[in-house]
Amino acid sequence: MSSSNLPLPHGGELVKLRPAPVISSKNIVPYRLTPRQFADLEMISIGAYSPLCTFMGNDDYLSVIESTSLANGTLWSIPIVFQVHVGQISPNTHALALIAENGVHVATLQIEEQFHLNLELESAKIYQTSSLEHPGVKALYAGGEIGVTGELTVHQDLRGYQGIEHTTPAQTREIFTERQWRTIAAFQTRNPVHRAHEYLHKVALELVDGLFLNPLVGQTKGDDVPVPARMEAYKVLLEKYYPKDRVFLGIYPAAMRYAGPKEAILHAISRKNYGCTHFIVGRDHAGVGNYYGTYAAQEIFETIDKSKLGIEILKFEHSFYCSRCEQVASKRTCPHAPDFHIALSGTKVRELLSTGANLPPQFSRPEVAEVLREAYAK
Repeated sequence: MSSSNLPLPHGGELVKLRPAPVISSKNIVPYRLTPRQFADLEMISIGAYSPLCTFMGNDDYLSVIESTSLANGTLWSIPIVFQVHVGQISPNTHALALIAENGVHVATLQIEEQFHLNLELESAKIYQTSSLEHPGVKALYAGGEIGVTGELTVHQDLRGYQGIEHTTPAQTREIFTERQWRTIAAFQTRNPVHRAHEYLHKVALELVDGLFLNPLVGQTKGDDVPVPARMEAYKVLLEKYYPKDRVFLGIYPAAMRYAGPKEAILHAISRKNYGCTHFIVGRDHAGVGNYYGTYAAQEIFETIDKSKLGIEILKFEHSFYCSRCEQVASKRTCPHAPDFHIALSGTKVRELLSTGANLPPQFSRPEVAEVLREAYAK
């Protein structure tokens, strides 16, 4: 099987920034990356944000906000901008030495453009709210008022998460090709996998050759389940309850923006870059609180030219455990009244864990529940 059977990367070519040596210069100003900046840098460098090969300039920034596309017309839904505060760098700064949390100079950004960000417009158009109670809007305003861009050079392979499940888009494309998968559905989660997720996965596996379980491990809210516990839970579940030859687990190192519908588009585009042909979108994808409609992240795909998106969207309704059916179901398959339905959600799982309560088997497989219970007991 040839890799040509997989969808083309977004924009036609997969970006891969090759590490280059650091060139010492007195004109380079050290800049310590925030977790979100590191995550964006990693996503650009591995090609997950193809066709971006650096952070956006003003033309692309405004075009994405106003028309959900890059300045050249390529579909894109979230600004990926290197934000700094006024006074943090001078107008005469020529280059930034990008320093990771461990103090290592991981990349250099040659400054070719500095521009003022329109944070009010961005929050209204992308997040659909200006409330600082929204974690994405809060992070946006905390990032700074100035955007910076220019040629980007990385000096090492970037790995925000050090587990063995760290695979780049180039690597997943090779893996899918070796497994002779022609159709691959990606599933994103920032929560532990519960029974409703498992239901979606297995319905999808009836339709496609392979499932790419692709948990987000970049910056999330403080109350989200820690990455090591989530990853261990995924591994236990896959080992016990999934066909090993039809599922692949690999991390998604992006930072979470909680931008609902607009972020769902970005998640779909980036999974196309990983080589997937389908992307699962369920209830309140990438949402937070009550800022978006329950199925707004599905509905937005009805407004997009499918030829520009290049990946099929698998839409699923809210699922639940029905005590009469004695299984996970949805309104499409279950005839019983809501009184028999047990709602399944990552939020509910976190609530139970935080209070020390046991997860009932209708919520989570016992092996997963034990992993999570031990993580919260520490």
